[in-house]
Amino acid sequence: MAAPRPTDLLGEIYDHWIVELGKLGDAPLSTELLRLIFDDWQRATAEPENVTYKSTSIGGVRGILATPAGSDPKQMLILMHGGGFALGSSASHRKLGGHLAKGLGTVCFIADFRLAPEFKFPAQIHDGVDIYKALLAEGFAPENITPVGDSAGGNLAISMVFEMMNQKLPLPSQVITMSPWLNMENNGVTIETNNDTDFLITREGLQGNIDRYIEGATSPTNPMANPLYQDFTGFPRLYICAGDIESLFDDSVRLNELAVAAGVDVTFSIGKGMQHVYPFLAGNHPRADEEIALMAAWYHAGRKK
Repeated sequence: MAAPRPTDLLGEIYDHWIVELGKLGDAPLSTELLRLIFDDWQRATAEPENVTYKSTSIGGVRGILATPAGSDPKQMLILMHGGGFALGSSASHRKLGGHLAKGLGTVCFIADFRLAPEFKFPAQIHDGVDIYKALLAEGFAPENITPVGDSAGGNLAISMVFEMMNQKLPLPSQVITMSPWLNMENNGVTIETNNDTDFLITREGLQGNIDRYIEGATSPTNPMANPLYQDFTGFPRLYICAGDIESLFDDSVRLNELAVAAGVDVTFSIGKGMQHVYPFLAGNHPRADEEIALMAAWYHAGRKK
């Protein structure tokens, strides 16, 4: 039987990266080269109309503020980007942040938190919490600040909230995750079962980023690094979306189970046949646009509670 082939632009981009990297043979890949490649992530996303951007800093963390026309400036998304804690940037996620802000009627700060391996766990979590605390100091209500994260950024968005609990801060009322990568033990079931249909993720690549993030800093079972070991009692409303053919699908399944068991108000949206972080296809694929519309409906329903 023929091997599966990409069926959308995101899959084509992932496949293209792997093919080109394969041409390098056994030559070692520097983290800096991988960062340059991963900033190409933005190519999957159409430019959202009527959104302006400003380079700024919040809480000492640099980033890009996306402001759609007509959005409520008192409602803020903190977007913690994916990229295995070591790759990605506000440049790779700028357009995605613009689409999320436009869809939800908010502004969005796409954070350039400190990256591994130069900065190990828990620097990234602390940067996210510093942004949150600065927004509180500016007068934002906690219920008007929503942590959002994709892939490794989904891990950070969740862990930020647990760190807020540790610091006894007022909590946000909602958290959004897209294909969250949580399992630092690198033993998720779908890493194997979805290997042929996920055009980006490999166990070896995951382990490289795990080593960059936590090696020498903490254990892969530390709940602050691996939220699959957390007790989600008291956690805010939670939105999870993930593609059922991606290698990290098991992380979202287990997260949903943990949240349900803890009594969290959780919504789990499954993208049938979709790749890792498929909302990246916003403006270029109907299922990505549908997902952002589903997030928006969920977000506004939560604000009425």
